[in-house]
Amino acid sequence: MSDPKILVALDYNDKNQALALVEQLTPKLCGLKVGKEMFTLFGPEFVKELVAKDYNVFLDLKFHDIPNTVAKACQAAADLGVWMVNVHASGGRVMMEKAREAIQKCDNKPMLIAVTMLTSMDEHAFSELGYERDLAAQVSLLAKMTLDSGLDGVVCSSWEAERLKQECGSQFRLVTPGIRPEGSDKGDQSRIMTPAEALKAGSDFLVIGRPITKADDPYQSLCDISDSIVSHL
Repeated sequence: MSDPKILVALDYNDKNQALALVEQLTPKLCGLKVGKEMFTLFGPEFVKELVAKDYNVFLDLKFHDIPNTVAKACQAAADLGVWMVNVHASGGRVMMEKAREAIQKCDNKPMLIAVTMLTSMDEHAFSELGYERDLAAQVSLLAKMTLDSGLDGVVCSSWEAERLKQECGSQFRLVTPGIRPEGSDKGDQSRIMTPAEALKAGSDFLVIGRPITKADDPYQSLCDISDSIVSHL
C-alpha cells in the first residue's frame, strides 16, 4: 500500500493530549508531522513512540546550519526511524548534499526534502527580505537546487505545485502545508487550497492540522478528508 497522502500536524504543548489524538487516528489513513515545539518539549523519545505505533513520521525541524552540523542532525533524525526529515534549501547546495550523503549511510533512509519559502510568506513579506527575484522565481530557483542536490522533494505552497512538477519532474515529491478543507478557517496560512485541489495541482503529501486536530471528531474528519481526495489518488 502506498504511503498515506495526509500528514496530520501535531501542534500540542501537552504530550498526553497529543497521544490521545493519535490514538483516535490510524496509520492506514495518515502520517504525523512533529515540529519544533513538540520536539523541543518532548524530545526524540516522543518521536520514537510515534514510530513504534507504525505511523509515518515527518520530523519537521527545517535544519539550517553549516553543512557538517546539518548532516549530523539528519543522520540523528534517521536513527529515530522517521519517514521524512527536512532542511532549508536556502542553506545552499553543499549543505543539502552533505545531508543527503549522511542519510545514505543510515540503515533507515527517510525521505529528505527542503523548504523553499514558508507558506505563511506573502508577496509583501517576501519583498521586505530584499531578494531581487519575485517570490515565484525564488521558489523555482530553490526547488531546482534541491533537485540538483539529490534530495527527494520540497515543502511548498500548493499554488506552486503544478509549476514545480513541470520544472522538476513527476518523481520530485511535493509536501504542501496550507491545506484547508472546504469551509475551514484560513488560520495563519496565506496561500491555501482544499485537499482535492492540491492533489490535482501536483501535491504528493498534504499537511493538515487544525481541521483534524481541533475537530469534534478527529477520526471522522480524517475519514471525510480522505474520502474527498480518493478520486485523485
